[in-house]
Amino acid sequence: MHRKFLCLLSIVVFALSSGCRRPSEIERLGRLFRDYDGPSTPGSAVLVTEAGCPVWLETYGLANLNPAVPVEPKTNFRLASVTKQFTATAVLLLVEDGRLRLDDKLTDWFADFPAYGKEITVDHLLHHTSGLLDYEELLDASSRQLLDSDVLDKMMQQDSTYFPPGTRYRYSNSGYAVLAMLVEKAGARRFADFLQQRIFQPLEMDSTLAFEQGRTQVPKRAYGFAEQNGEFVFADQSRTSAVLGDGGIYSSVYDLFRWVRALDREQVLSPAMAVYAVTPDTLADGTATGYGCGWRIDSHNGLQRIHHTGQTCGFTTVIQRFPEIEVNLVILTNRNEPMLNDLADRVMDLYFECKGTTAEEQD
Repeated sequence: MHRKFLCLLSIVVFALSSGCRRPSEIERLGRLFRDYDGPSTPGSAVLVTEAGCPVWLETYGLANLNPAVPVEPKTNFRLASVTKQFTATAVLLLVEDGRLRLDDKLTDWFADFPAYGKEITVDHLLHHTSGLLDYEELLDASSRQLLDSDVLDKMMQQDSTYFPPGTRYRYSNSGYAVLAMLVEKAGARRFADFLQQRIFQPLEMDSTLAFEQGRTQVPKRAYGFAEQNGEFVFADQSRTSAVLGDGGIYSSVYDLFRWVRALDREQVLSPAMAVYAVTPDTLADGTATGYGCGWRIDSHNGLQRIHHTGQTCGFTTVIQRFPEIEVNLVILTNRNEPMLNDLADRVMDLYFECKGTTAEEQD
């Protein structure tokens, strides 16, 4: 009864003070994040949940350096490629609606798409097996920010792919930008609006959005920075920052708590589609790619791990899920490096160690 009360209280007010959250554990967690914790340092927010309850939530450093604004649980960071799980979910919702099929071809939806699009399916795009050329390698000298529609236009100017679709895995930001345009076509509304109406609002992720300059504003926004010669310089936007499908969502650990809880409770997709989303794809020759729909799938500490990282000019992010035990980890930072794989693994190793110690004490 006591545990349930604490869990309910933590959900309502996000005050993460339970019997499992001892000072020694938080001190050890803080040591892992010491590089993000300073009076003039771009910061981080970290969240660990178990069985739908927040277990650890800590924030470090600054969301903006000038003026100095500390990171809070509701601080919104650009998710970078962690966005892809939301883009994939939008596509799968449309499949469930019957408005899109996994075997639909690009030419089914974009009549002017070159002939090579006849071989590329929605399924290929979701699993990074389309072979589409990387739009970042096709940029011209213009300084104008690209949109998802610009990426689609660039793909329509090509006449080939890196490889025959379905024969190889190659991570593709181009594919997820094109998926955003497919969502607009099949969903009959702007991509950002579809996400808002079908995912964020139903889950009460009230501050999460796909950011469109001049159309929306990010509440409690963290700004991005990069380290140069020992100093942090403003690095919030690049030419590709306005492409939404591959990395344009902003969110907080406060809202992402609701996201991972909904995933654990199968409140987002149907059970069958939820399994499909996290099932590793298989190439034509039978090789498993280790990638589902916006998620990587492997194992850690003997448990299935479903995860993804993100990195852009001023942000790095990571989300890890352990569905067998309903444990989730989110780390958001507003600096461009380092990648967070190692830090995430150390946080989870600490969590499993503390959980094991607590279990022994309770026995």
